[in-house]
Amino acid sequence: MKKTFLLSAIVIGMVLASCQKDPAVSEASKDNNTSNLSQRHGPETAPTITVFASGFNNPRGLKFGPDHLLYVAEGGIGGSDISQGCDQVIPPVGPYTGSPTGSRISRVNCDGVRSTYVDNLPSSQTNASQGSLVSGVGDIAFIGNTLYAVLAGAGCSHGVSSVPNGVIRVNSNKTWKLIANLSDFQKANPVQNPEEDDFEPDGTWYSMINVRDELYAVEPNHGEMVKVSFGERHDWDRWDRDRDRRRKPKISRVIDISASQGHIVPTAVAFNDGNFYVGNLNPFPIVDGSSSIYKITPWGHIQVWAEGFTTIVGVAFDRHERMYVLENTTGNLFPTPGTGKIIRVNRSGEKETIVTGLNLPTAMTFGPDGNLYVSVWGFGPPPIGLGQILKIDLHN
Repeated sequence: MKKTFLLSAIVIGMVLASCQKDPAVSEASKDNNTSNLSQRHGPETAPTITVFASGFNNPRGLKFGPDHLLYVAEGGIGGSDISQGCDQVIPPVGPYTGSPTGSRISRVNCDGVRSTYVDNLPSSQTNASQGSLVSGVGDIAFIGNTLYAVLAGAGCSHGVSSVPNGVIRVNSNKTWKLIANLSDFQKANPVQNPEEDDFEPDGTWYSMINVRDELYAVEPNHGEMVKVSFGERHDWDRWDRDRDRRRKPKISRVIDISASQGHIVPTAVAFNDGNFYVGNLNPFPIVDGSSSIYKITPWGHIQVWAEGFTTIVGVAFDRHERMYVLENTTGNLFPTPGTGKIIRVNRSGEKETIVTGLNLPTAMTFGPDGNLYVSVWGFGPPPIGLGQILKIDLHN
């Protein structure tokens, strides 16, 4: 019986010129070993790989903010609380234990120094028999100057009965508020083909992006993409001062991926040239080449766009509109350090391996400097405090 327990667990100023020092690695990061990483370019174009920042607890989605600083969602450290009176995740993945305060969002300055930007966010972990794998903040996105995050490790089925999974808004004073209850949405709007032997009642949200001031989030376990829309206004601080004019965000389903594709475990989403591009993990045991990139129109039509990938956890486009695909593990049946890859898909459709040897990567993003930033050691041992962000200079 195939299980997707990885996604059940893992599934969020300075001016730009001041950030363009080389190398952009903090003193604390310079001793970290990247010697196991390799490239497939010729020597004249080989990417330069450095550890940009360290000290993360299960780093997941990452984005650069309007201040040109890097913000990192973290799965956190899990917890020991057990919820009662609600549907639980069935063994062997469940039951979960959790904490309402075990995860955080970090900010990284131009020198690669991490600091906690938002603290005391929910975190949970799977049954010890599955490695106590941790979920917390899945991803982050900005609308204007406002930071939003999607929670993956909250909800009663994750041992966090006080906070559901959903989208939160981070206020200017670093407090946060739930604005879209995705736990309730999924319970009220079940997908057509859930995997009953591996079902997460509260979901395990993985990726979130901003497209035209609306948030789009992908959930792997149920298999769907939803939209959180706000109407015409997004100045939440102003809304809080003028409550009568504040509008409640609306959740709507863009597509039930499970309806046509089954339990493919969609993970990463990117937007380019008017369409969404979603990569999938696929159930375990891992079969090399079994993951794909799906093109999804804004009105929910889906088709396979590119095939032959393995355990996709990240998708991004560079300034030349070339796609980059992040693979968590290759050549092994289950997640294995040192086997992650980044594949570039040129506009002709040709694939090129850019980087190999990544240690359990979970997400990637392009920075304003044109470099790729990748979160590694994103789950599994050694998770607590040893997560890293790699900077990959592609010399484009």
